[in-house]
Amino acid sequence: MKIHRPTVSAIILAITLSSPTIAHAYNRDQLKLLQKSVAEWNAMRSQQPELAIDLSKANLEDANLKGANLSKANLSKSDLSGASLDQANLEGANLGMAYLKKTNMKAVNASRAWLAGANLSGAFMKDASLKEANLAGANLRWVKLGGADLERASLKNTVLFEADFERANLKGVQFNNARFIGNAVLKDAVLSSNTVLPSGEPVTRGWATMRDARFVREAPAAPPEFAPPVMASPVVIPENMPAGSAQAVPTPPAPDVREVEEWNAMRQNNPETKIEMTEEKLGQTELAGVDLRAASLSKSDFERANLDKANMAGANMAGVNLERADMKEANLKGANLEGANLDRAYMKNADLSDANLKGAVLYGATLYGANLDGANLTNASLFDANLEKASLKGADLTGATLTGVNLTDAIISSTTITPSGKKATRSWAMLNNAVFTDK
Repeated sequence: MKIHRPTVSAIILAITLSSPTIAHAYNRDQLKLLQKSVAEWNAMRSQQPELAIDLSKANLEDANLKGANLSKANLSKSDLSGASLDQANLEGANLGMAYLKKTNMKAVNASRAWLAGANLSGAFMKDASLKEANLAGANLRWVKLGGADLERASLKNTVLFEADFERANLKGVQFNNARFIGNAVLKDAVLSSNTVLPSGEPVTRGWATMRDARFVREAPAAPPEFAPPVMASPVVIPENMPAGSAQAVPTPPAPDVREVEEWNAMRQNNPETKIEMTEEKLGQTELAGVDLRAASLSKSDFERANLDKANMAGANMAGVNLERADMKEANLKGANLEGANLDRAYMKNADLSDANLKGAVLYGATLYGANLDGANLTNASLFDANLEKASLKGADLTGATLTGVNLTDAIISSTTITPSGKKATRSWAMLNNAVFTDK
């Protein structure tokens, strides 16, 4: 079984029973300097060109990083949404699974950068250099890449809905299994005989002409091979360790959570492993059947993710964004979903027994046949939710909003607490077209 390098995932795995304190994922001194002054940062990079830069999982949202030298930096899983990276140097940088939504990246140099799984939705990348960059699995919805150079880049498995490639250099680009290429703008883009379509077939002159693109014939050439960048171990600065830490604990190798088969094998082989995935950006990710039992997932983003049949029993998912997520038959037994956003989530036949859904938003959620026995739904918003044939025995609905909720054939018991704080009665169940049981 192929195991990804540690840089693919910044998830903290404490494979000990003592659960020691872990250092920050990024170098705090480096982050402070970058946030303070790009000029001082660039001077430091010039003076120490071989210094390993660790900004993995750093919060750089809306930061002004115009012209910053971030070449070969580890920015995996960092939050750069809304940031200004115009004319920045990201050559060879690791931006795996980074959050770059609506980021300004005009004329950025990201050649040979690792952007696998990154979210670049709505990013402005006019005239950017992405030669031989790996964007496999990236979200390129609404991205602006007019005039960009993507020669020999990998765009395998990307989302290209309304991506703008006008005048872009797409010679030798690998579009294998990319989605929505028919919705992408390709006017005056340059494609070649080495460009590969989502079907796996090479681009033809006719295909390019039909999309107002230009076609050039090249000598046959094999696409470049992409390997995860090998990042140096982060420098541990003792005074930056959290209070009470005895020493730094290195992060062991971990497979990418999106490689579900490898991830689940790791969980099976290390059942006592502590999983910390707080504030992760996993929107629109394929995670069907993933094993996230007892994981700490608080404040993570799973919007529109596929979590069908996922095992999240006992997980801490407080404040998690699961808007429109697919969670058919998911196991959420005993999970903490307090304050979670489950707006229009699809949870047919999911197990939410004994789950904490206090204050959760379940607007328009599908909970058909779901098990909510013993669940805490106090002050939850169930407006227009579908709970048809769901089991609510012992569930606490005190203060919950049930406007427009569908409770047809839902199972209500004498231990179910209604929004008024009183125990459910047979007449209350009948009034809501539900089934009442004394059991």
